[in-house]
Amino acid sequence: AGRLEGELAAQSLMGGRRLVRLRFSTEKGGLDKLAAEALTRHAAGELNPDAFLLIEAGALGRDSNLRKVAEKAAGVATIPCYEDEPGDVARQVREALAKDSLSLNADALALFVARMPKERGVARQEMERLALFLGPGSGAIATPADLEPFLGVEPEASLFDAASDAFGGRLGEAQAGLRRAAQEGEGGPAAVRAMGMHLGKLRRALTLAKSGAGLQEAAKAAGVFWKQEREFLRQARSWSLEELDRIQPQILDADRLCKTAGSPDQLIAERLALTVASRARRLGL
Repeated sequence: AGRLEGELAAQSLMGGRRLVRLRFSTEKGGLDKLAAEALTRHAAGELNPDAFLLIEAGALGRDSNLRKVAEKAAGVATIPCYEDEPGDVARQVREALAKDSLSLNADALALFVARMPKERGVARQEMERLALFLGPGSGAIATPADLEPFLGVEPEASLFDAASDAFGGRLGEAQAGLRRAAQEGEGGPAAVRAMGMHLGKLRRALTLAKSGAGLQEAAKAAGVFWKQEREFLRQARSWSLEELDRIQPQILDADRLCKTAGSPDQLIAERLALTVASRARRLGL
């Protein structure tokens, strides 16, 4: 707070108008309140009236103090910026590649859009890189397999593989995946969350199947990547909604324990994987 006020009160050492730029690195309420108080004083002319204050923040809800002050204060302009929807990004990708006579099939497009960065400038660079990778003017229609060398491995891929291995009854592979993820910087809470997400996909697929959908169709609706579809279907034929209900409380308990200060979160995640894999083996997996 003191430094922000000092910057707004200081004069430019090189002449001309002084620019003070504040970028939010967190959405915590304390920063929102601090920025609102500084903006209120600055708009009232209490600090250096020649200083130009530029604030860049994330998602500010209607209860944001900063947003309320900025929308009401004289001499302050607010510019809302909205993230692109997946459909908008997909359209941009198709249009960018079409200029070089390139395209992606539906699965490849969904995969590429899911991995796109939020920053628009960086996203455009990724589209240009992809065009160069596929070969401008080649007329290629890329598949997910074609994109693998370009996209590389997701940082969380080891966690999702470990979750799938646990629900598939492969304890050794699950533990190896968790330890590999730990080396990549992914902690116990993220590992437990990955297992919870895998359970959620199984639950959605089984619920859709119970309502009359085909199991393969249900798996796609649950967001299962084509490369994991065969293993996922194997698991869905053995797990039931009742069995998922029995295992979910243990996932919730593990998630709570992992977030307790000083807890051995990696061991908690591995113990959860052991529990899930043991249940999967009893189901015949």
